[in-house]
Amino acid sequence: MTTLKGKPHEYATSRPSGPPGLSVLNNEFDLIARYFSRPAPPGILGVGDDCALLAVAPGHQLACSTDLLIEGRHFFSDVDPAALGHKALAVNVSDLAAMGAQPLGCLLSLSLPAVDHDWLAAFAGGFHALAERAQCPLIGGDTTRSPAGIVINVTVMGQVRPETALLRSGAKADDDIWITGTLGAADVALRLLNNSLPGDPALLAATRPALERPLPPWHFGRSLAGVAHSALDISDGLVQDLSHILKASACGAELDYDALPVDPALRGLDDALLRTAVLAGGDVYQLCFTAARDQRGRIQELAGQASVRVTRVGRITARPGLAINDAQGRPITVATGGFDHFS
Repeated sequence: MTTLKGKPHEYATSRPSGPPGLSVLNNEFDLIARYFSRPAPPGILGVGDDCALLAVAPGHQLACSTDLLIEGRHFFSDVDPAALGHKALAVNVSDLAAMGAQPLGCLLSLSLPAVDHDWLAAFAGGFHALAERAQCPLIGGDTTRSPAGIVINVTVMGQVRPETALLRSGAKADDDIWITGTLGAADVALRLLNNSLPGDPALLAATRPALERPLPPWHFGRSLAGVAHSALDISDGLVQDLSHILKASACGAELDYDALPVDPALRGLDDALLRTAVLAGGDVYQLCFTAARDQRGRIQELAGQASVRVTRVGRITARPGLAINDAQGRPITVATGGFDHFS
């Protein structure tokens, strides 16, 4: 399943499940041609053959990552389909950024209960808009019928020099710990949408874009290759994701809680809620990375060139474990370490 291709008659009958207004008007090949076939960039064989073909520059390796989004688990049924198309690609481009990789192309597999052309047009529009912006063109995939609900799988491919790839295992004692962007907004938006927080239309309007239209710093991530020692993207919460670096690098960390870049929309929230959102809230898709102290000026320079906010929030220690302290040195704790599908 590498190029977008169909299996005859998969959409021959309608199904009642899925987003409102679903109806079947065309077969799978028509859907691919209408919504997902676009000219491939020079040097790439894209949609239409049994495999996509793309070249990797000499001295580089292929970087690949994939993510699965399931209706009712990763997104609400009434989500704006354009935002969903955007996010489906963004969560994968974020992984390339965390490796310091340059995007080359992506594959999209889409499973639908039936066909809604308005929904598909919006979804494809959001997907292609980010693909063009991130220079990560759609070059293949698959479509099929789902017995219930929408399932989206995206695989991204990029290239990186192996000697400068940003691995989780590269952190060193006395490295600075940095974060791009801000924390907490996506978690609060999710809590508002699933009614675990009282309704607050103004707060939802301010935080929802962070949840549904994340913008990973892909250009900045590429510029960190050879500058940072380690990196990952924050998808399941800062504490949980940083712990992956600490485990892979056999080290520890100290975080300055008051230095963490809290999203401005969260000002005035209850302290306990804010602490959980910032330390354990997922769906951030920003970078957490480590670098030597003598790289501070270079990192600020690269961030300015990429128009990316960066914040130094702590340091790596030789002693294992994660300590989170406030400005007075008092320890901060959080009730949950982050998101886990099977916990």
